[in-house]
Amino acid sequence: MPITPPYLIPSATVTFEEEIKRSRFITCLAHTSGVKEAKGFVQQMKDAHPQARHHCWGFVAGAPNDSMQLGFSDDGEPSGTAGKPILAQLQGSNIGEICAVVVRYSGGIKLGTGGLVKAYGGGVKQALPLVRTKTRVAMVNISLEYIYALQGVIDDLTREFALKVETSDFGEKAKITASIEAIHLASLLHKASLYDADKLTVQRVRQSD
Repeated sequence: MPITPPYLIPSATVTFEEEIKRSRFITCLAHTSGVKEAKGFVQQMKDAHPQARHHCWGFVAGAPNDSMQLGFSDDGEPSGTAGKPILAQLQGSNIGEICAVVVRYSGGIKLGTGGLVKAYGGGVKQALPLVRTKTRVAMVNISLEYIYALQGVIDDLTREFALKVETSDFGEKAKITASIEAIHLASLLHKASLYDADKLTVQRVRQSD
């Protein structure tokens, strides 16, 4: 399984508002981890603005380069004039786990295809610099089983790789489960391989859904 490198995610929700030819556009960007959360945020915005004519959206629900967790909608605007421009701006930002909803209160003046693309994409473009970000570091779960004589070695590895110990069991051998930053897993496995398997084994543990 490929390991996802660290990437930026929003640390807070931001809102940008502008009026274009009497139409009011409200752009809201939020952190949404996964497609379910992204769609939940879209519904949240619809509930908050029930009188708005359109609630157009786009999201990058996973890592910035994860093409399996993308989505967009024109929500009644002419095809290609809202959702795609919104998504294009998000993809160009290199920020992951982000959803943009642009709410439009129509002012009765038609903007035309080009005007709509500019309005929807432009709103997101102007909102993105307002987004504060933090780094998402992928974590993986591991189990370590070892003889008690290697406790000092395990303590050193715990400090070196900042292991977050979650469970421990002390039977014939000691066994712990822990989480580690994914980018450090290969180095830890290499160091563990220097010991005989009957003395120390490290395995990746797959998380259950």
